[in-house]
Amino acid sequence: MNDTQIEAFFATLQAANPQPQTELAYGSVFELLVAVLLSAQATDVSVNKATRSLFACAHTPQKMLDLGLEGLQAHIKTIGLYRSKARHVLQTCQMLLDLHGGEVPRTRAALQALPGVGRKTANVVLNVAFGEPTFAVDTHLFRVCNRSGLAPGKTPLAVEQQLIQRVPKAYAVNAHHWLILLGRYVCRARKPECSRCLVAAYCDFNLNSA
Repeated sequence: MNDTQIEAFFATLQAANPQPQTELAYGSVFELLVAVLLSAQATDVSVNKATRSLFACAHTPQKMLDLGLEGLQAHIKTIGLYRSKARHVLQTCQMLLDLHGGEVPRTRAALQALPGVGRKTANVVLNVAFGEPTFAVDTHLFRVCNRSGLAPGKTPLAVEQQLIQRVPKAYAVNAHHWLILLGRYVCRARKPECSRCLVAAYCDFNLNSA
């Protein structure tokens, strides 16, 4: 995919969805952080079902700690890896209180110092909560970027670095949302639906398959 195709690729996605949003439900930056922590190897739908009741009673770090481990696990037991995620959430809440006045930090280094927060989670928080032009490379982004030729790479970090170089600045803040939605609903792993893809004309996979 060359620069002209990349520009057309993102212009088309922007025209179809000018203000893309995360599908995780949250009411604050803290709730977003918790939701993203819980979303690892889980669907946004399953996370939203669990956090609906969780956030109703524990929407701050202190209130989350007040639930205790068993109380938190009871809310999120329908989510995969809920035991380890519950420990990470409570450890993160304690660090937020001890080191950040109960607020979610705005730097990558501080975010990644929190238990269970890796580069991908930090990128989501920086992008969604603070409007930073970051790229959270999950399985959907990794697949779309390699399949389309937009930002090929053998590792998530390699793909992220390619995206930083190749995505025009005008689209950088929203690009990760567009790519996730494209991978989740159209450019699927087993059966990509090229016939209804808005950006098929600029995609290396579709051109090579034609």
